[in-house]
Amino acid sequence: MSGIHPSAIVEDGAQVHPSATIGPFTIVESGAVIGPDCVIESGVRIYSAARLGAGNRVCHGATLGAEPQDLSYTPDKSKPLVIGDHNHFKEGVNISRGVKSDHGTLIGDHNYLMAYAHVGHDCVVGDHNIFANGATLAGHVELAHHAFLSGHVAVHQFARIGAFVMVAGVTGVSQDVPPFTLADGHRAEIVGLNAVGLKRNGYDQAARTLIKRAYRTLYKSGLTKADALATLRTEEHPAVREIVAFVEASQRGLVAHR
Repeated sequence: MSGIHPSAIVEDGAQVHPSATIGPFTIVESGAVIGPDCVIESGVRIYSAARLGAGNRVCHGATLGAEPQDLSYTPDKSKPLVIGDHNHFKEGVNISRGVKSDHGTLIGDHNYLMAYAHVGHDCVVGDHNIFANGATLAGHVELAHHAFLSGHVAVHQFARIGAFVMVAGVTGVSQDVPPFTLADGHRAEIVGLNAVGLKRNGYDQAARTLIKRAYRTLYKSGLTKADALATLRTEEHPAVREIVAFVEASQRGLVAHR
C-alpha cells in the first residue's frame, strides 16, 4: 500500500485496496472499506461505517460516514454508509452514516458533490446527481437520478426528489418534487419543466410535450388527484408512467405549482 502518505493514519482493520491513494493527514478508521482506484486527498476522515466502491475521489476536509446528526443516535444503532463508484466529493463534503434503516445511507454512482454539501442519515441518492455548494439533504431523503440541486438548497427530511429535477438556489424543499420539473422559491414550487436537463438526456420534443401535458392534468385541469391520475394512467409513455408512480408513492404530498 505504497499509495498511503506517511502522515496518514490507517487503522488496523481498515480495508484499503492497493490501487487506492491516501493523502497526508487523512484518517481511515478500522472497519472502513476503500475500493480500487479511489483517490483520498488530504485531511479527509473516513469513518468506520463508510464503504467506498471503485474510482471515487474525496477532496480535502471531507468526512464520510460521520455519526448522524440525530439526538437519538447511539453507537449500537449505527448503520453503514455505502457509496458506489466514480463519485466526486469536493472540499468539506459531509455524509452521515445511517441510524434508523437497515440499508443505512446509500450513494449511487457518478454523483458530484460540490464544497460543503451535506447528505443526512438514511438518505438514498441515485446516480448522476449534482449538488452545488452547500446543498443539504436532511435525513431519509430520496433523490432519484440526474437531478441538480443548486447552491444552498435545503431538503426536508423524508422528502423525495424525482429524476431530472432541477432545484434553484436557496430553495427550501418541504414536499416531494415530481420528475422532470424545475422548482424554485423560499418554499419550493414548480415553475416549469427542466427543459435543458431533458434535452441533454435525450428527451425529444414529443416526450417533453407529453410531460408538460401530464403536469397540466395534475395541476391545472381542476381534476381531483385521483381523477387526474386515472387520466394519466391511460398514457403509455414511460415518462408519464414514471410521473404517475412517483405521485402514487408520495407520503408528504407534492410541492405546489406557481
